[in-house]
Amino acid sequence: MTSINTHYGAMSAIAALRITDAQIDMTSKQLETGFRVADAFDDASVFAVAQGIRTNFRAHAAAHSSMQQGIGLIDVTIAALNGVLQLADNMRSTLIKASDGSLSDAQRSIYRSDGQQLAQQMLVIVNQGSFQGRNQLLASSTTATFIADFAGNSFTVPVFDMSAEHGALSSAIDAITDATTASAAYNLIEPLTSASTAAIADFAIVRRQLTLQMDFNESLVDAMRFGVGALVDSDISANDAVLASLAVQKQLSVAALSLSSSRQATLVQLYRGAAAG
Repeated sequence: MTSINTHYGAMSAIAALRITDAQIDMTSKQLETGFRVADAFDDASVFAVAQGIRTNFRAHAAAHSSMQQGIGLIDVTIAALNGVLQLADNMRSTLIKASDGSLSDAQRSIYRSDGQQLAQQMLVIVNQGSFQGRNQLLASSTTATFIADFAGNSFTVPVFDMSAEHGALSSAIDAITDATTASAAYNLIEPLTSASTAAIADFAIVRRQLTLQMDFNESLVDAMRFGVGALVDSDISANDAVLASLAVQKQLSVAALSLSSSRQATLVQLYRGAAAG
């Protein structure tokens, strides 16, 4: 139907052009953002699901940071205990020499002084075994808890108080006056080293648990990222091809609109000519 009042061809061309422009805007947005669903306006339900999963990302990141702190605390604690064990090995040599019955009192006092220095150095190492203000080797220490996941699960780093063993050894060293008391002091090294070795094993077990949990969390986050990507990521190659196709469609729509307008102009000229005649 042809009418001078209603421009049907132009209206159809404009409608097609409007649809094409909307598709171009949507495709351009996907290319610019990299997301098929960049916000709630694209797809409210999918966007809400994706945002919920992304919240879990942040929770896992916080748990990961907490567990890293736990591992740091354990590593420092184990390093301090290994230092104590090294000093204990040196102390064995010193107290064995002090147990020699042929030594004079002056000679034995030299070994006693050496043993006292080693015992004091143990305390220095223990006091230096701190990480971010926490020390798990002091009598006043408390267990440390670190978050494992966003569900609230946690790991507990224990406390090792060696004050009893160390106090007994130090007192025995101070009391060395002869071969017998030196041997008695030597025999107190073993309880200290055994307790320290057992404590290292306890700390190492918790460290392994933290490491395994961190590895699992990372795998879980990777799986979540893949899931979110499947929900919201755009196909860049496909969108690029679509955008090129839409550009051609827009050119055709503009050409159709121009052709429709020229036909209407011709009709108007004919109408005017007939009226003038």
